Amino acid sequence: MKILRNPTLIVAIGLLTLSMQACKTKKLAAKPAPPVETKAPPVEEKQPEKPPVEEKVTPAPEEKANFNFSNVQFEFNSDVLKTASFEILDQVVREMKKEPSAKLTLNGHSSAEGTPEHNMSLSVDRANSVKSYLVNAGINGANLMIKGHGATSPITSNTTEEGKALNRRVEFKVNP
Repeated sequence: MKILRNPTLIVAIGLLTLSMQACKTKKLAAKPAPPVETKAPPVEEKQPEKPPVEEKVTPAPEEKANFNFSNVQFEFNSDVLKTASFEILDQVVREMKKEPSAKLTLNGHSSAEGTPEHNMSLSVDRANSVKSYLVNAGINGANLMIKGHGATSPITSNTTEEGKALNRRVEFKVNP
């Protein structure tokens, strides 16, 4: 064993062994970060609090119901609503919904053609057709009264076809 006799080699092996043992036993730990200095926020002098200002919320002014409606017209000897009447009836529905407690009388009329009994029955049927439309659109039926006038209250002469057509109608009257 010539290797062990060389004193330089022996010293080198010894140092190597020591350094290896030192690496095995020594564990590296992470250095803690230095504490971060935080500055306190500047102290503000508190002003006395003002009482909150109450904002008055004014509701939008409610639109008053407008019960000024056109008459609903009918064909000769018919209680069937004309398509042109739907716009008027939808307006009645909108206005009644603005004021649900409002009460209307539906006044049915006819032209002078036919017997007084038939015209009276036809005028009531016309008013009932209007009432059915309004009730189906959500209006309380208890707020709608029916009145038939037959040919007793014409708004124009029954001597012309145009006059007779204008007299076949339902009028709306607001009840007090």
